[in-house]
Amino acid sequence: MAEIKEENSYTNILKRLSAFGGVQIFNILLSLLRGKFVALFLGPAGMGVASLYTSSLSPLQQFCGLGLNLAVVKEIAANKDKETSLRRVMRVALRLLIFTSLLGTVVTLATASVWSEFSFGNFNHTSAYLWLSIFVGLSIAGAGLLALLQGLGEVKRLSKATLVGGMSGLVFGVPLYYFFGQQGIVPAMIALALSLFLFYYISFRKVSRHILRPEVGEESSKEDRKLIKALLSMGFILLVGSLAGQLITYLINLYIRIYGSLDDIGLFQGANSITNQYVGMIMSALALDYFPRLSAVCKDNREMRKIVNRQTEIVMLVATPLIILLILTAPLVIRLLLTEQFLSILPLIRWMGLGMLIQALAFPLGYIYVAKDDRKAYIWMECVWANICWLACSVIFYHIFGLLGLGISLVARGVIDIIINYAVCRRRYSFSYSRDALNAVTLSLLLASATFAISLWNNALSYIAMTILLIAASFYSFLLLRGKIRRQP
Repeated sequence: MAEIKEENSYTNILKRLSAFGGVQIFNILLSLLRGKFVALFLGPAGMGVASLYTSSLSPLQQFCGLGLNLAVVKEIAANKDKETSLRRVMRVALRLLIFTSLLGTVVTLATASVWSEFSFGNFNHTSAYLWLSIFVGLSIAGAGLLALLQGLGEVKRLSKATLVGGMSGLVFGVPLYYFFGQQGIVPAMIALALSLFLFYYISFRKVSRHILRPEVGEESSKEDRKLIKALLSMGFILLVGSLAGQLITYLINLYIRIYGSLDDIGLFQGANSITNQYVGMIMSALALDYFPRLSAVCKDNREMRKIVNRQTEIVMLVATPLIILLILTAPLVIRLLLTEQFLSILPLIRWMGLGMLIQALAFPLGYIYVAKDDRKAYIWMECVWANICWLACSVIFYHIFGLLGLGISLVARGVIDIIINYAVCRRRYSFSYSRDALNAVTLSLLLASATFAISLWNNALSYIAMTILLIAASFYSFLLLRGKIRRQP
């Protein structure tokens, strides 16, 4: 119990957040740098080809992965202190990982001509998709090893492997773009997937040698089959939730195309890319650390409340200065990451920034259903209700306010999400917010809302006021977190 408390202290949470957050920032920079080289050496046409390859294979990777990664993280984290159970989970997870990797490879090989015809309107890229079957298999395997390291809480090894693997992929990929042009896209994709897989594998081997060492009389095919069934059933539910989210994204874009224009879709995607790079970075970093810790104590509601409350405080204290920075610097960010043609999305980005902060408040609650293995609640809340609410808000507010309505809908959806999720978690798991969490939420929302309101004036005085609020929010977050670290037992 003392180890669990230490692991969930403010100090350790912030240390892990710093490590994962640094990795996320580095990955974004690598992605931007890779995109820059693709644009430089391949031009717009080459960027289009690379984008079609990755976007077409992404759902295939997800489908063939069977949604197992999050299920594996949960099982490993929940059994981390039980040596025999942990060994069984890891052994079974590795078998499933090999199966899903081979499945992804075989399916890509079998459907290569279909993907070429579907993506490019001809069969000229069939051979490229045949080679990309290696990319798909390695990507699924790499993601699976990442899930194993995540479940074990190996923060340093995971961070180092991601950094070195990503950098190696870039170093090997750029010369391929330079010397072979568009013909180098597929080898570069394979090189990136291979480098990440190798470094995840090396890190996993180092940490798992003593865990996977078999003991006499330990084999139990009946128990293994039971665990495989549990992982596959949970993975299937998570896969359905993920695919449902992708379907809603497609339906929203379809609605915008029919009742708006292709320009609106492009502008909306531009705003999405910016807000996700700002806030998605911190959410991804938090999820890597938060979910394993939550899964480890899922049967103890009291300890679970403590973890969720601390996570809520940290999410709000870290995300608020980022959101205020986004609202303040949105014009500059648009010019840097997009072009001046996209300046019309400035109000949309600011609305989306405020909405993302409210969504961040609901973020720690959403993982409770999976950690608790409450499949009924997950299906209704995350697969059905959340997606219906998302689609309804987007359609209604776009119909009323046009493109700006998509930002307003994110705020409305966030408010509804937090109210409904809190009510469900309170009823099913006796969850309630602590006074510290409520104080952090209240002040964070006030600071962000004030910044947003001031941004509507959009003059020199408003930028001075927003800068003052940014400094105040950063100072407040720093002092509060420092105080909590000093006072913790």
